[in-house]
Amino acid sequence: MELWGRMLWALLSGPGRGGSTLGWAFSSWQPQPPLAGLSSATELVSHWTRVFEKRGIPEARESSEYIVAHVLGAKTFQSLRPALWTQPLTSQQLQCIQELSSRRLQRMPVQYILGEWDFQGLSLRMVPPVFIPRPETEELVEWVLEEVAQRSYAVGSPGSPLILEVGCGSGAISLSLLSQLPQSRVIAVDKGEAAISLTHENAQRLQLQDRIWIIHLDMTSERSWTHLPWGPVDLVVSNPPYIFHQDMEQLAPEIRSYEDPAALDGGEEGMDIITHILALAPQLLKDSGSIFLEVDPRHPELVSSWLQSRPELYLNLVAVRKDFCGRHPPGQEADPAELQRRPSNQHPLFLTAQAFPRGLCHSETSSMQTQLCPVRG
Repeated sequence: MELWGRMLWALLSGPGRGGSTLGWAFSSWQPQPPLAGLSSATELVSHWTRVFEKRGIPEARESSEYIVAHVLGAKTFQSLRPALWTQPLTSQQLQCIQELSSRRLQRMPVQYILGEWDFQGLSLRMVPPVFIPRPETEELVEWVLEEVAQRSYAVGSPGSPLILEVGCGSGAISLSLLSQLPQSRVIAVDKGEAAISLTHENAQRLQLQDRIWIIHLDMTSERSWTHLPWGPVDLVVSNPPYIFHQDMEQLAPEIRSYEDPAALDGGEEGMDIITHILALAPQLLKDSGSIFLEVDPRHPELVSSWLQSRPELYLNLVAVRKDFCGRHPPGQEADPAELQRRPSNQHPLFLTAQAFPRGLCHSETSSMQTQLCPVRG
């Protein structure tokens, strides 16, 4: 435990990420002596919960529990051995808890404070300003897995399916799909150097680097797509920037101060990157390939209208799903990021658009689903 404390303290005492325009909001904070009279994990959780609540910090108890558990070498407070709940902490552990809690007081997201977070059962490294994967995006991954299970390539030759992720961030989506689809390959692209570096790190951490091609690429530069490896893909998956620009100011301080706004701001109607992805479909997708996107609840109607005005793309909006992650099962811990993700307490939708072979047309059957029909002579 002493060794863990020394390692953690060395990590916390090191320099912040250089060159970031967002920076480390806590860089000027000076460590203070450990709090007198507090010695056990339970006492520390209660103390920092009260402090966080007084200062208006969201998910006060969850934040304090995650921090204390992390210093004691566990992922959650509940997973600690009961003996550690009341066992006196060392002065070094107390100092670490105070340092981490002070960062939370400055509204740093818990994921950045801990430096790691779980997604689809994978432990991923997290560093600012790279976008933090949210729980709702796990449902997008589940939907893609369902689609793969229904396709012949689910049990096909090595390298199938071939998946492109646009805006890979920490690599959460790409690496989750690779870990659950052992025959698959992924091309992961992002325009942020920090995101590319973090995806590389997480791929190596999970020993998945042999099946992923990670490319520093701005997807709005169409000429760059001609150099993608491996040819047309079976699936395009993305959690693109989709927040309406006017909603950006409503985001929590945790997001505005620490996460890259380019990973969030989707332009006037949140559609800037979404339409770029859809417009590139003829170049990116195999016939009958699919695009899976996480979007705002206002987007399906906008996307449907946009696709109808561009029949030359041969894209068919086939399904829309609601996100239900806002409801926690009894006894399940809340995710501190979950209530910070979207303005107006709106949860995202997931939609999929499917390419169809030339010579077919589509006719609308409802506002959300369409069907294929043969071209009449």
